[in-house]
Amino acid sequence: MKQTLGKQERLKSKTLIGKLYKEGNSVKSFPLRMVYTQAEHGSSYPAQVGVSVPKRNFKKAVSRNRLKRLLRETYRKQKQLVYNSIDKPYVFMISYIGKEEFSYEEIAVKMEKLLNAFIEKINKNE
Repeated sequence: MKQTLGKQERLKSKTLIGKLYKEGNSVKSFPLRMVYTQAEHGSSYPAQVGVSVPKRNFKKAVSRNRLKRLLRETYRKQKQLVYNSIDKPYVFMISYIGKEEFSYEEIAVKMEKLLNAFIEKINKNE
C-alpha cells in the first residue's frame, strides 16, 4: 500500500462533514479527538479523513497550519492500521483539542493510540 494521502482520501464534502458532526461517534486520545461515522463516499478508498485545529486555541495561522500538517503526516504514516481492519467505508475528522503544541513524536504516539481506539470501538459495535 502506498503511503500517500491523495485527494480521494481527504474529506471535502460539506454534506458528509455535516452528517459526521450530526450523527457521528467519537474517540479521544488527548490531544486528539476523532469523530467518525460509517457512510458511503465517492472514493475508492475505505476511509476519508479531514483534520482541524481550532482558531480559539491557536490564534496564529502558522501554528494551526503546522499542527494540521503534523496531523496529516502522522495519519498518512499509520493509515494502514485502519485500512487493514475496516471493511465498510468510513469518514472521520481528526481534531486537535490541546491548548499547546506537541512535538511530532508525541503526536505520532497519540495518533497510533487514537487509531487503535477507533478500531477497538468499531469492532466492539459490530
